[in-house]
Amino acid sequence: MKKNIDIIIIGFALFSMFFGAGNLIFPPYIGMTSGSGWLTSFLGFVLADIGIILLSINAVAKAGSYQAVVGRAGKKFGISLEFIMMLCLGPILVVPRTAATTYEMSIAPLFGSFNPALFSVLFFGLTFLLTVKPTKVMDIIGKFLTPVLLVALAFLIGKGIISPIGELKSFTGSEELFSTGLTQGYQTMDALGVGGVTALIMTSFLTKGYKDKKENAILTVKASLVAGLGLILVYGGLTYLGATVSTIYDVSISQTTLLINITSHLLGSAGTILLGIVVAFACLTTSIGLTSVTAKYFEDVSNKKVKYEYLVTLICVFSAIVSNLGVDKIISIAAPILTVLYPVSIVLVLMSSFGNLFTKNSTFKGAAYATLLISLLTVIDSLGISVSFVHILPFNNFGFNWLLPAIIGGILGHLFLKDEVNMFYNKAS
Repeated sequence: MKKNIDIIIIGFALFSMFFGAGNLIFPPYIGMTSGSGWLTSFLGFVLADIGIILLSINAVAKAGSYQAVVGRAGKKFGISLEFIMMLCLGPILVVPRTAATTYEMSIAPLFGSFNPALFSVLFFGLTFLLTVKPTKVMDIIGKFLTPVLLVALAFLIGKGIISPIGELKSFTGSEELFSTGLTQGYQTMDALGVGGVTALIMTSFLTKGYKDKKENAILTVKASLVAGLGLILVYGGLTYLGATVSTIYDVSISQTTLLINITSHLLGSAGTILLGIVVAFACLTTSIGLTSVTAKYFEDVSNKKVKYEYLVTLICVFSAIVSNLGVDKIISIAAPILTVLYPVSIVLVLMSSFGNLFTKNSTFKGAAYATLLISLLTVIDSLGISVSFVHILPFNNFGFNWLLPAIIGGILGHLFLKDEVNMFYNKAS
């Protein structure tokens, strides 16, 4: 009984850590653009978002750490990739964005004249208080914050199902709808922080007395399934809400405006308040989780020479400053960095998930470096320096133009790079 309760609590916390404000605005827009075909788009979204998350958590849990996965492309490569990724998840991009999003979607609509600098101090002051004790993070999120978030979401979705706003616009072309959902799910880039998040989950189970590594890994996967189920239900509900306004709005409407209008249609002025609560709790839980994950990572990197509490303080202070740049500016900074990091991370995680097929580190190296090259060229092209061939690669329209080069790179690495069989995987499996 205790084990099941622990799985549910940590699963709830994991749900909240992945369910940020970005996840709130994607599904309604997908539904609005899909109408009667919303379920097809939704399935594509789930596959590219939740599917990759679950595969990633499973791979990291089996390997024992994220470094054991990405390090197969080379020790220095793995350390560098993880280090940059954790900086992005922490004070540079993702954590500051949670405060900026909360201000723009929750505080500004309700308290228009509230000072943004003061709000950032209050937001990260609360983040600090709820994060400074690492063993309590998952319990605080799972027991207290997530239930509030779920109740608010359930109320909004339930109202939309009982009293649909409008008719579902008729759509055909299931292949196009599925690819739309697939692309949107990929663009959430939720699996980027899965290494640190998985480590936090496993540590939480460890502090609850589950010291056997195999049992700990199994419980971690089960908690991720709880989170995955929660995400599927919420995403499904939000996608359907979007579909009910498909005859009212078109693709010209912004994702944020669409969500605000849906809540206003369903609940009137009370909808603005409810949306503010949902966004605030979604962003706060993400901020708490990622601040803890990042601080724990850098504490371990420093061999505990820099204490967790000091790192939490540093992250909160720096994030408070960066958050005042605003959501649009932070996103514009984040986009090229994430475009480079995310594909490489996915390739290494997917290959690790099927480790019985990929036993040589040289295969990982070839695939990782080929993916990195294409990702870098894609970013260079987006900055105005023409690298036109990246657009003619297969699956470019889905954001997967790195897929074929990764396969070719893996084959070349396997054939021409000398390497020993990865013994760690054999032991872990």
